[in-house]
Amino acid sequence: MANGTQSAAELLENLRLELRRGCLVLAVLAQLRTERYGYTLRKALEDDGLPIDEGTLYPLLRRLESQGLLMSQWREEEKRNKRFYRLSPVGEEVLGKLLVEWRGINGSIGKLVNEVSHATD
Repeated sequence: MANGTQSAAELLENLRLELRRGCLVLAVLAQLRTERYGYTLRKALEDDGLPIDEGTLYPLLRRLESQGLLMSQWREEEKRNKRFYRLSPVGEEVLGKLLVEWRGINGSIGKLVNEVSHATD
């Protein structure tokens, strides 16, 4: 067993989830530059290849709002009350800085992965 207690499959799944968690925060913030309610946000993320279940999305939205990155408002639409979310001014600023960080990390990892693939060719 890898690491004495976890199988390689369990270790991979834990690392995959950890990587995905950070990416989902960035994706949610980026999507909420445009106001959306939960279902349309979920659908947009899924359409872009990042499916997220409700049990993950709604706690994430509440956390991001409590951190001051999002604002929300209840409104009636199609005879139903829906909570609409959008970036707060602080959220817009943080998203811009996170995107700079993401691009730097993504570029560095791209170089590292290319170096590894060329070394094994």
